[in-house]
Amino acid sequence: MAPYVTPPTEHDLAWSAGSWLNPPAAVAEDGADLLVTTREGSDFWRTTGYGFVRDDGHALLVPFPAGSALEVGFIADFDELYDQAGALVRVDAETWVKAGVEVSDGEPQLGAVVTRGTSDWSLAPVPQWAGREVTVRVSRAGDAVTVRARCADGPWRTVRLAWLAPEAAAVAGLFCCSPQRADLRVRFTRLATGPADASLH
Repeated sequence: MAPYVTPPTEHDLAWSAGSWLNPPAAVAEDGADLLVTTREGSDFWRTTGYGFVRDDGHALLVPFPAGSALEVGFIADFDELYDQAGALVRVDAETWVKAGVEVSDGEPQLGAVVTRGTSDWSLAPVPQWAGREVTVRVSRAGDAVTVRARCADGPWRTVRLAWLAPEAAAVAGLFCCSPQRADLRVRFTRLATGPADASLH
């Protein structure tokens, strides 16, 4: 089977196109990049395994209608437990998907959390991605959100296929959190939108 190839992306978005959910401690533009500094203990999670609800992670979001895709680029330069960044798809506080790179078990992990009332979590180690540019792509078609990711210009990896009601009004964009500390600074390199993927493979 031929490897997945990204369809043409319509256009990059200006950082000003998005609206903040839970504004971070600091935001600054550095050339074409966006530097985001987290607040202490910020996270997105609901109940499972830990018994708490957190909905104070930082996310810069734009509309995410059916038939569209969104890409988030960032530098995976994290060093403390649960430092994380990537892409977030959100309907409301109980319905969302986050996917990206997170520090767990002492190394970077490519993971996703799908939340429909309660959260789940899946991880795969990617130690070779540390300190490098990562792109997470979320694509919405029918009743599904397909999540893919890659490091630099390497091949795309399928991370997750998650259910999302076709009629749901959703937003999507970049996110970052630091559940165990304050002042994680994440360099985001890209926010882009375009048509949904034509197929799952």
